[in-house]
Amino acid sequence: MRILVVEDEAAIADFLERGLEAEGYSVTVASEGPDGLVEARSGNFDLLILDLMLPGMSGIEILKSFRKVDGTTPVILLTARTAVEDRVEGLDAGATDYIPKPFAFEELAARVRAHLRRPDQGEATTLTVGDIELNLLKRTVTRGGQEVNLSAREFDLLAYMMRHPGQVLSREQLLSGVWGYDYDPGTNVVGVYIQYLRRKLNVDDLPDPIETLRSVGYRLREE
Repeated sequence: MRILVVEDEAAIADFLERGLEAEGYSVTVASEGPDGLVEARSGNFDLLILDLMLPGMSGIEILKSFRKVDGTTPVILLTARTAVEDRVEGLDAGATDYIPKPFAFEELAARVRAHLRRPDQGEATTLTVGDIELNLLKRTVTRGGQEVNLSAREFDLLAYMMRHPGQVLSREQLLSGVWGYDYDPGTNVVGVYIQYLRRKLNVDDLPDPIETLRSVGYRLREE
C-alpha cells in the first residue's frame, strides 16, 4: 500500500515516514502544499495523510482540489487546530478522518489500517501472542484464560508490543508509538509502564512475557 504524507514540520514528517514504513507501507513525503497537490492528483496513492497548515497552499485547498478528481481515496487530516468548526470544515471538504495533534502513532496506524482494509476483509479485532489474547474492540486482555485488567495506556502499550512480537522495541519506539511524537524524550514513563504491565501479566506464576535487553529495549516473547 502506498501512502502520501503532506507535512511541513520535518520532525513530524520523519516520524510518520519511519513509522509507516516500519508497518510495511511505501511512503512519499511532500513538505509544501503545491507539491502535495501534484503528488495527490497523480493517482499513485492508496491513502493521504494531510496537514492543514502548509506553505504555498492550505490543506483544505489541496483537499477540495483533490476531491474534484478523486472522491474515494481515504484522506486523514492532521492539525493542531482542534475547534469543532475546524473539524467540520475538513470533513465537509471531503476528509475521511481527522486526528488532532499531538497524536500517538499507534492510534494513527490503527486508523490507517481501518481505512485501507478491503471490503472483503474481516476486521482483525483480536491479537494473540503466546498465552496472551487482546481484543481491540472490547479492549479486554486475558492471559492463560484469566482476565487481566489494564488501564487505557497499559492496554495501548501491550497492543503495540503484540503487533511486533519477538521484535526488540527501543524505548524511543515505544514512546513515539504509544505516547506520541512530542513526548519528552527524557522521561522514564516507558520503563514505569513496562513494570505495571509485568505485574498485571503475572498470572498464576506464569513466566514474565516481557524481556528487557539492557540499553537496547524490550521484547514481547512469542512463546
